[in-house]
Amino acid sequence: MTSLPDPTRDDRLTVGIDVAKATLEVAISGRATTLAFTNDEAGSAALLAQLRDLNVGLVLFEATGGFELACATALQLAGLAVAVINPRQARDFARAMGYLAKTDRIDASVLADMARTLLARGELSRLVKPLPDASQLELQGLVTRRRQLMTMKLAEEQRMQMPGVRQRRSLNTIIKALGREIARVDKDLQAFVGANHAGLAALLDSVKGVGKATISTLLAEVPELGKLSGREVSALVGVAPINRDSGTMRGKRSIFGGRPDVRRVLFMAALVASRHNPVIKAFYQRLLAAGKPKKVALVACMRKLLTILNAMVRSGKPWDQALHLG
Repeated sequence: MTSLPDPTRDDRLTVGIDVAKATLEVAISGRATTLAFTNDEAGSAALLAQLRDLNVGLVLFEATGGFELACATALQLAGLAVAVINPRQARDFARAMGYLAKTDRIDASVLADMARTLLARGELSRLVKPLPDASQLELQGLVTRRRQLMTMKLAEEQRMQMPGVRQRRSLNTIIKALGREIARVDKDLQAFVGANHAGLAALLDSVKGVGKATISTLLAEVPELGKLSGREVSALVGVAPINRDSGTMRGKRSIFGGRPDVRRVLFMAALVASRHNPVIKAFYQRLLAAGKPKKVALVACMRKLLTILNAMVRSGKPWDQALHLG
């Protein structure tokens, strides 16, 4: 397992890698020029040969639709500390540092500068996490494909409701075809979960309100489940309220960032649980009685449900209503 570098040292280099489909633009802190490599196995090997003898503290990638995963995984397996960040974070940092132009070289240099800033904070344990292996990537691919198909089907169904629609036959054909494909992907997804995560899936399935779509999404998108505290996993997913206070202004707390696809399935799970799960239902009703708006109460239910699931996975114990009352 990769050991995290000592944040008290200041002689380490940082590396920023801007990823495109075919190329890697690499900036190393303290160097005026960037390096270019092909985004394939040979390019990753050549890059690793360049970095192997350097005192590298952190390699920072920007998430690029999965094109970064092969190189990032290769570097991590070689023992380097690797982090993949959201593109919005990188762009916000670039603006803050006065980078207005945007090129591959500039983006790589920005990532190297950002990596040095992160390195100085000494919080790499929050950033440097094992990248998904082949099994996890396959599960994520199935979950993503199901989500894409559901989005397409919903779009066609909404078009069907428009007044004066003249292509109902075409719409019906596509809707039926998408329904068949969703059923096929669902079958593949459940077979994969049964073969690779049967025990964990059964554990989560013991909670009323948590269905197969929620389970598969949590397994695919929150591999940290059970390994973090309730507060940490809530912040990771983006269901922990964030303060909006400045000076004399006191704004309403809201949820932000995190993993929006996980939040969507959690919202539906919390909605069902608020009606059929005794613990979540009592919690929801108590919040409404205290004057909380329904949406605020449901978000709180999402957070409570996620915290309960996290505790169950950590302990390895199925649902026990007595443990989660209050």
